[in-house]
Amino acid sequence: MADDITVQVNGSLADDFGDILDVNTIARAKGILVQEVDEGQPCLACTDRCPGFNLHVWRNTCQNCKCPRELHDVYNENFVNVRDRLGWKRQDDPSLQVSKEKTLREGYTWVPPGLSSQKIEEYMDQLPNHKVPRIGTPGEKYRDMQLIRQLPKQDLSIDYNKNMFEEVEKREFQIFRDLRDQVAMDIGVVKDSPVAISCYYCKGEIDVDDLVVYASKAGNEVCWHPACFACEACEELLVDLTYCYHAKHIYCERHYAETIRPRCPACDELIFSGEYTKAMDQNYHTDHLACWNCDKQLVACRYILKEEHPYCIPCYQQLFAHNCVECSKPIGPDYKSIRIAKPDLSYKDYHWHEECFKCVSCQKSLVDQPFAPKNNAIYCADCHDENFAARCDGCQQPFKGGMKKFEYKGQQWHDNCFTCSECKQPIGNMSFIPRDELVICVPCYEANYAQRCTKCAGVINKGGIAYKGTPWHKECFTCTNCDKMLSGEKFTSRDEKPFCGDCYGQLFAKKCCRCTQPITGIGGTKFISFEERHWHSDCFVCYKCNASMVGRGFLMNGDDIVCPECGR
Repeated sequence: MADDITVQVNGSLADDFGDILDVNTIARAKGILVQEVDEGQPCLACTDRCPGFNLHVWRNTCQNCKCPRELHDVYNENFVNVRDRLGWKRQDDPSLQVSKEKTLREGYTWVPPGLSSQKIEEYMDQLPNHKVPRIGTPGEKYRDMQLIRQLPKQDLSIDYNKNMFEEVEKREFQIFRDLRDQVAMDIGVVKDSPVAISCYYCKGEIDVDDLVVYASKAGNEVCWHPACFACEACEELLVDLTYCYHAKHIYCERHYAETIRPRCPACDELIFSGEYTKAMDQNYHTDHLACWNCDKQLVACRYILKEEHPYCIPCYQQLFAHNCVECSKPIGPDYKSIRIAKPDLSYKDYHWHEECFKCVSCQKSLVDQPFAPKNNAIYCADCHDENFAARCDGCQQPFKGGMKKFEYKGQQWHDNCFTCSECKQPIGNMSFIPRDELVICVPCYEANYAQRCTKCAGVINKGGIAYKGTPWHKECFTCTNCDKMLSGEKFTSRDEKPFCGDCYGQLFAKKCCRCTQPITGIGGTKFISFEERHWHSDCFVCYKCNASMVGRGFLMNGDDIVCPECGR
């Protein structure tokens, strides 16, 4: 709801500038200056939904779709010379004028005057491609729209102002126009820079003979890159180099005018009356602050803003009010709030009166309280948890919002309910070990269930070795004689004790009669015995010819064995 309306009273421009204006300096064309076609033109925003532009009685909008005039495909009826649009008939240097025939011959709807074809192309190359006014391109449409936007016809001639009725307003308009044309407005000139200089806007370097734009109102010591010659307010390229110089900045005519006079956002005309209305941080003709739907004047009336447009209370209720989910009655504006509309309380596509916005279970008000939806109904946090929240498999109480939950094997517990089966302490984020259907914390598991090393009696957490049914740490399973680690090594045992191959051979194994090395049998080694004497299979050979005696008859020659041939 809004009622922040004030009335402004402006003084006369003539009071500020006295007799400094020489209105004869610029002779003006008589009659209609601007020929724009808008009636019936399609809306570029609504497309097929708008049958064509139909100007509102006093708003700058379409009566069919309510979109602004500039969002429709408005165009200028004929070739537009900006001097004709401004109504200027003063004599300038002929070299700074360009004919329609030359412009079209170059392939554009406008070119800077006084330039050769080569320089024209050099100038156009410096502009954004979509803003170059080349015939048959988006740039042509861009220029057309900027002529309409930057040089609004109602700012140029009194003939286009529908809301100017008093003689004092017309006189103020004439003073504003003449002051603007003589003091502020002019057309920029494009030419080669005679010296190295920096751009007035971007401060970038400009070399000698680079094309630049000069604005005589700003003085001959400053210039701009062609792409930098833009309005200080809207940052758009100044159409056809038409500018207004004010407070050391260049503006398009629209935004220059708004620094001098307020503009009514409803009709898009400057306000020259002594009294006007200020609302929503904008200035309106007094009778133009009106309902966006029915045009009812809202001065001294309450209204509601919807999508930045004001609506009277009846129109707002008709167009936007919702029905309450609880009582099914319409929800009107909240009259308890004067400046900010709070017509209803809503969640997704559901709406409630403030007094109806309550828990369906306990009837507690949910205004400014946490709530949860369920089955097209709303519940307070406590009722929702009691009726719908998951429950702990330990204590059977519900999980409330924000509670930590532990899940394991399809079950879930509160933090304090997920405990060790042995010591009953909460496990929390600690590691645990499952045992059947129980969970046991690591200390309890190690104390009561973990395997222990046969040698050191310490708990085996990982990497253990089993030997003859007994567990060992990897580092504890060593040779009984030399303490060499046996993991991954060949070993044997003696009296239930492990020995590495070397120690077992030295301590317990038989010796080969030929090579005197131990016969351990590790790895399936074969050996031969005869009368308390032993040989490796590979060492059981004839002592003279070294022929293998395995599986053959042999003769004894003292302690040596020989084959029958060598024995003869």
